[in-house]
Amino acid sequence: MKLTLRQIQLPGRVRLEFAEQGGRSGTPVIALHGVTDSWRSFEPVLPHLPSELRVMALTQRGHGDSDKPAGGYRSADFAADIAAFMDVMEIERAVLVGHSMGSVNAMRFAIDHPSRVAGLLLAGTMPWFGRPPELMAYHREQIVPLVDPVPDAVARDFQQSTLARPIAASILDRFVAESLKVPAHVWRAAFAGFIGDDFSPRLREIEVPTLIVWGRHDAFCSATDQEAMLGQIRTARLIEYADAGHAMHWEEPQRFALDLSRFVTSVAVGAAMA
Repeated sequence: MKLTLRQIQLPGRVRLEFAEQGGRSGTPVIALHGVTDSWRSFEPVLPHLPSELRVMALTQRGHGDSDKPAGGYRSADFAADIAAFMDVMEIERAVLVGHSMGSVNAMRFAIDHPSRVAGLLLAGTMPWFGRPPELMAYHREQIVPLVDPVPDAVARDFQQSTLARPIAASILDRFVAESLKVPAHVWRAAFAGFIGDDFSPRLREIEVPTLIVWGRHDAFCSATDQEAMLGQIRTARLIEYADAGHAMHWEEPQRFALDLSRFVTSVAVGAAMA
């Protein structure tokens, strides 16, 4: 299936890079990567998705080859970009797939624009990333002091920390290279954004079908976090990857693609029956 890499100007906002595959008549799926990643975060998954899905993997502001403004890195800013992207692409409703920071932005979008979300797949998530003391310490000690150029070791150590099992060295190198495209001010602001935005009390407002995907060896998101998510989003169900870490879609891309396609099918069937 052909993958097209495009750039799009959001009126009055930023220029975003995105990868697209599938026909315009397919079910729209918008994929949102984690902090310092890009559309390439979903590159291992895309070849395994069916042609019936119109998948658009965004490179969010500040990341990859998208614009890198001085500010605008709160979850509400990212959510507003998604809304503008959907307007330009003439997409009324879509299934959103979010990994880590992308899951935060997807949840915020579902709260701010509930009529535009058909379903949510949240991977490597928790109600609020500002709660774990280990993550707060990492932010304070490793991210806040960053200056340009961001050291290769910082990007590599961060990406490796998301894995429970090794992946191909060439693929990891690709992800590290994408992280090194992110300037220090975006590392600082993006981390501060998703760690600082606590809208967890509003998760109860999410009423669309929601699939939570979690790797049992996730170094950031715990089993308790997943229980909390299920308690706050009444429409949610959980799939556990027993041998995977935070980046389960890198470790098991075929399984992730199958779970995603099954979820989208269930959402589409549910909408047709409604």
